[in-house]
Amino acid sequence: MTGAPPTGSLLIRGGRVVNSDDERDADVLVEDGTITAIGTAIGTRADRVVDASGLYVLPGAIDPHTHIDLDYAGSRTVDDFTVATAGAAVGGTTCVIDFAMQEPGASCGAALATWHGKLERTPPLVDVGFHIALSEFDGDRTPAELVEVAGQGVTSFKLFMAYKDDVMVDDQALFRTLQIAREQRCLTMVHAENGDAIDVLVRQALAAGHRETIWHARTRPPLTESEATARAIALARVAEAPLYVVHVSCREALDAIVAARRAGAAVWGETCPQYLTIDSTWLKREDGAKYVFAPPPRTPADQEALLRGLAQRDLQAFGSDHCPYQYETEKALAPDFATIPSGGPTIEHRLQVLWHLGVNGGRLSPSDVVDLAATTPARLFGLPRKGAVAVGGDADLVLWDGSRELELSATTHRSRADHSMFEGMTVRGAAHSVFVRGRPVVEDFDVVGEPGLGRFVARERFTPPTTNRRSVAPTAPRRSDGH
Repeated sequence: MTGAPPTGSLLIRGGRVVNSDDERDADVLVEDGTITAIGTAIGTRADRVVDASGLYVLPGAIDPHTHIDLDYAGSRTVDDFTVATAGAAVGGTTCVIDFAMQEPGASCGAALATWHGKLERTPPLVDVGFHIALSEFDGDRTPAELVEVAGQGVTSFKLFMAYKDDVMVDDQALFRTLQIAREQRCLTMVHAENGDAIDVLVRQALAAGHRETIWHARTRPPLTESEATARAIALARVAEAPLYVVHVSCREALDAIVAARRAGAAVWGETCPQYLTIDSTWLKREDGAKYVFAPPPRTPADQEALLRGLAQRDLQAFGSDHCPYQYETEKALAPDFATIPSGGPTIEHRLQVLWHLGVNGGRLSPSDVVDLAATTPARLFGLPRKGAVAVGGDADLVLWDGSRELELSATTHRSRADHSMFEGMTVRGAAHSVFVRGRPVVEDFDVVGEPGLGRFVARERFTPPTTNRRSVAPTAPRRSDGH
């Protein structure tokens, strides 16, 4: 898949350009899909001129954590690549990295071929990369398979430390993958929960007659996450390999990452919007099955710790973990908490929630948001042409209106899911216009791009990024009307 070719030139005038380390008023010139000039005296000669007065000019956000068109445990997520990337685009995301899930007994190459087929059948509106998600490790063939997929631009491997008797791997498999990733200059990702302990707790709860949704959280307590996080970090340090911990949900797991980084470990942590907005009491609601995801929602104190961790860069990336199932026909019909499909629709509102809680809440600057949602993911996952408004980079650009208010709802989101994880939440800040390699995919807050505008992106080998810790004070872009 090549994606639509860039054409002509584009001049974005009068906006406030935001990168991870600075903000400045500047114009941006794009030629044939690439940023060729940034400054205040570029001129006006272009095939198209866009007035960005009163708007921020952000690099397109990168979502490193999605589950699109996933068939798992008898259920299939409801968004294909066309639908999911339309939601991503209108939310300000111009590149997603999805998990190509290895089927038991199948090769990593077969998983990658399956996901390429999905991308061909339902063409994306934004760029797409893949991780390989391992469900098993065969010592005779898996090492060579990982080398092969890395050569095809799939330079990150995910393993599950949970979901026993399904996709959970043991420590030996994790350790060998870490070693191979180090040798191949790739990045290992982990879903960190102690699957053995959780399996015991789930079986005991069901045997005691507990079926209620709240037991999803009670059988996955924070210590099962922090133990697995610390164990994965220890194995990565022995292997001298980099590690990325997905969807950190609690203070205890965050503490393990902080301690390791202070000791010099090459570990990075990610959290997601649902962990900042939903707490475990929501599982007690009549519709609590909507909020089943793993790790489970925690407490308001954990939400505060995660926000502080993002502000201090103790967490370095912000993903969506978009994994949408239907509520009425799947989640609500599960006989007990242990069989509810895990996940929800989050791809569209990831950047909106981060901006609202962070910038509007006084916790983050616009540059912080860019760093967490675009720049660091680009650096971690081998996308050097993305994640910054920079000369020579892809013209993946977002004109962001910091004053635009939205009420989030299943009646307006692009996902096919029949519910929203953020129903009724009002946020301020949204993407007015979005460009993928200089071509418009969103205008006036609505999707205008066609399927196929996005393409598969082969990613480069892992290079440790430098962490941006400088917080730039929030500054509103100047509006042409003087307000």
